[in-house]
Amino acid sequence: MEPSDDSVSTWSCKQVARWLQAEGFGQYVGLLCTEHRLDGPSLLSLTEADLRGPPLGLTVLGDIKRLTIALHRLQSQNQAQLEELGLRPSDSLPAGLSPGSAGAEWNRDRRCNGSERTCNGTELRLRSGDRSGYNSGAVQCRTHSNGRHRQHLAGRLDPEVWKTVISCIYVFFVFGFTSFVMVIVHERVPDMRTYPPLPDIFLDSVPRIPWAFAMAEACGVILCYMLLLILLLHKHRSILFRRLCSLMGTVFLLRCCTMFVTSLSVPGQHLKCASKTYGDTWGKIQRALAIWSGFGMTLTGVQTCGDYMFSGHTVVITLLNFFVTEYTPRTWNLIHTISWVLNLFGIFFILAAHEHYSIDVFIAFYITTRLFLYYHTLANTRAYQHSRRARIWFPMFSFFECNVNGPVPNQYHWPFDKPAFMKTLIG
Repeated sequence: MEPSDDSVSTWSCKQVARWLQAEGFGQYVGLLCTEHRLDGPSLLSLTEADLRGPPLGLTVLGDIKRLTIALHRLQSQNQAQLEELGLRPSDSLPAGLSPGSAGAEWNRDRRCNGSERTCNGTELRLRSGDRSGYNSGAVQCRTHSNGRHRQHLAGRLDPEVWKTVISCIYVFFVFGFTSFVMVIVHERVPDMRTYPPLPDIFLDSVPRIPWAFAMAEACGVILCYMLLLILLLHKHRSILFRRLCSLMGTVFLLRCCTMFVTSLSVPGQHLKCASKTYGDTWGKIQRALAIWSGFGMTLTGVQTCGDYMFSGHTVVITLLNFFVTEYTPRTWNLIHTISWVLNLFGIFFILAAHEHYSIDVFIAFYITTRLFLYYHTLANTRAYQHSRRARIWFPMFSFFECNVNGPVPNQYHWPFDKPAFMKTLIG
């Protein structure tokens, strides 16, 4: 019902007040028209979210729904004016509904917010023990960015295996580069007679345990097997493995820079770390391949020197622990406890073996955890994920995560056809 023959987009506050009176919402005239000066254009753009949220903050559910239905009836009768104002009917109507059915179906609203890239009424939850209600590709949303109308699926999680392959190539390249830098660093290791071990409160207070470093690597191997099992059974294993490779590669690339720039003295007299020259370039490459093929672990017979500031073993076990705890349900308390115990004991064993300074381990733990948390915070925040700032400062993140809409749910299924009972048990 319109109070006059004028176009709604030209209504004044008084005309909006008459429309509210005619529709039976006279009690809100003071709030909408007097206090907030609602005119015709602002009336056409009004949504249920505006009614519920500040500064209006309507609390009576029946009034909110009835006023919403009246608004959509008015909007459906003035579609041409919506277009003139730069608004489309899809901005106000749920996806897939015709304007004529807007009033009856408005309570099923799944309208997408253009700045948040999330659907009203659809909560993309973070880690949870119950994922049975999660639909990975059900709700169709429309977003508006810089005046361009776009369409995407809320909650769609594309595996994009080709990106995962690229992330694998990236991390293998970084590991190879790290091995080569370790060879160069070994040639520059400070002479122990001229540069004795630096004072360290932990190393000076705790006696060295000869077998501790092997135990630290054993903790890392157990964590690795735990994560491999999770990757095997996780429904979104491609996304998880891609994130693991990108984070691991980035942290180790940063480690290359730190240990190349600053050469610390050897942390213990038990280490035989005299400066060693590998001759020509081919000799260095062969040594780097030996380190790379043995994963830089003493369990595989690899001995390195000078690769301090910061600890690569701490990076690996910490990152494995965080992936195990992040991508398993909250109710799996035993798995989380075992993972954290292995992480903390691994760090202790590294220090007890006197293979790294305390600052090496602390910095490695801090950088690894911060990068993990920052990466997943950005990945779960759609508003920032597609921003220009993210594309400039985090181009690799934007490339890998551009089609991951929201948090990754912890869903599991048996990836093979046989044995069938395992598929039934897990799925």
